[in-house]
Amino acid sequence: MFDLLLDNLNKKIISHGGIELQLPQDIKEHYSKKNNSRIQSWLWDIPGFRRWRVTRMDAGNKLQVLNSVGYPEFKNDMPIFGVDLLWFGVKKQLVAILDFQPLIQNDIYFNQYFESLKNLKRSCPEFSNENNMRAYDSGQFFSPCVIFCRGDKNHADNLLPSIFSKFTDLYFDLHKESFDLDNILTLDEVRRCHCSYDVYNSERDPAHGLFKSYFGKEWSNRFLNEFLFPLRIS
Repeated sequence: MFDLLLDNLNKKIISHGGIELQLPQDIKEHYSKKNNSRIQSWLWDIPGFRRWRVTRMDAGNKLQVLNSVGYPEFKNDMPIFGVDLLWFGVKKQLVAILDFQPLIQNDIYFNQYFESLKNLKRSCPEFSNENNMRAYDSGQFFSPCVIFCRGDKNHADNLLPSIFSKFTDLYFDLHKESFDLDNILTLDEVRRCHCSYDVYNSERDPAHGLFKSYFGKEWSNRFLNEFLFPLRIS
């Protein structure tokens, strides 16, 4: 379901200077014979970013997942790149979350960094039902411009690819523009916000429960702590 989007994202990361970093083999790729599923991950070193990760899970018709988080360097207070895509094949239901995840909830911060995302959101009303974000507090690490959808196969096949590509391009454009902007937060404040982001998401991320059901508690806890949100224990 998400292979073309994964390829699109990884190619854009490479085009911006991304170099793939080595991961432990069982983090890079892990299988569950019990559930006939596979999870693959990539960790990228990209100029201007301290960490960018990508994960793709394939459980056949039961579940498809694409997740990616990009953290700018601590000296840059721009938002975090956040994408969560889930496809439940039996129900034929798409859940898509795309956001420039803000470090603070502040109008000055939003005015500086979110105009392009606001315009994209306006252009895709089918992806604007964030009131259904049940697992998260939208007032923490989500912007007023978050692009969220609970949709069907039409949303997944015909609308999502274009929105996903535009969203990724806008984020890389914002990163380039951010070097000409004055930071609102200090380096230490950004570091604390990144740490708080990892703590908050490690406690609330619904994907962790899915991973445990497919790959077991021991591996999933290691994946959460060592790969998904390592700053929470640093």
